Amino acid sequence: MNKLKEQISTVFGEKNVRTIQKEFSSNLEQKSVSFIQIDIQKRSPIKVLMTNGLSDYKMPVSEKFAGREFNELFFCLPSYWDLEDESNNNMSWVFDILNRLKNHVIDKETWFGVGHTIPFANPIQNISETMKEKYFFLTDPIFLEQELMPIEIDGKTIHFLAIIPIFEDEFDYKIGKGTYKFQKKLSYHTVTELLDDYRSTVLKSKWTFRRK
Repeated sequence: MNKLKEQISTVFGEKNVRTIQKEFSSNLEQKSVSFIQIDIQKRSPIKVLMTNGLSDYKMPVSEKFAGREFNELFFCLPSYWDLEDESNNNMSWVFDILNRLKNHVIDKETWFGVGHTIPFANPIQNISETMKEKYFFLTDPIFLEQELMPIEIDGKTIHFLAIIPIFEDEFDYKIGKGTYKFQKKLSYHTVTELLDDYRSTVLKSKWTFRRK
């Protein structure tokens, strides 16, 4: 058991934490990638799927985010989300996104922090047939604020960054109004990192921000 999984298991119980191995093709080679799944009982059961080992990489954060150099990314999934159904593209995409974001930040020697937004694909498209959002917004845990507090491993403070799918107009609003006002908008509409195939945009009318 690696130290990250071991530490998480002390919080949630060893029976509720496990690793998942997935195969990805890269440069005509197959690579096995490890993820951590946590089963959590809230009002209803949920699953957390997170990167396993991103925190081994020290991010070159800006001065504003000093102390936030070590992170793991996660999705918060409802009970009906079937992580074992690899043929269902409406659910299996979470593995690809976590792997892609982990590789991007390490390969590009860059960093992720609260307020960063990332497109699902280039060119821009819906995440899946059931999830019409087109971007991801990174934030501190909201729904799991108490459960996923920072942990200490070998003198490192590891933070957990939640990934929230957002609509194109929400992305434009965030770009135009800034992270703080966008977070307030999400909070007012009780939008958290718990994925919801059925949620609609938090904006009452179409918001557009012309990028120059």
